[in-house]
Amino acid sequence: MANDIFSTLRTYLSNVTDGNKSASEVASTVNQWLREGGEALKIKIEDEVERSVSKMGFVKRGEFEALKEEVARIKMNKPVKKATPAKKTVKKSATKKASKK
Repeated sequence: MANDIFSTLRTYLSNVTDGNKSASEVASTVNQWLREGGEALKIKIEDEVERSVSKMGFVKRGEFEALKEEVARIKMNKPVKKATPAKKTVKKSATKKASKK
């Protein structure tokens, strides 16, 4: 990548020294090129960070906050039923057979 940068800069410098372009044109072109490269790099970094964080099982704060608000709304609209323990039942026929013996 460094060779690409130096090659591009040499080309621009050559255009200025040969009189093909003015220094301001070259500066403007280089500035635009750097901006585009910076944006592309930013997108690649964001994608990689999102992929890595997702693999670790993390969620974005915005997604977490939205889920938290949704849970709060659900709790306010619908009371949660508490589970009642199941009653133990014994079959009468089994206890009668055991007592007859």
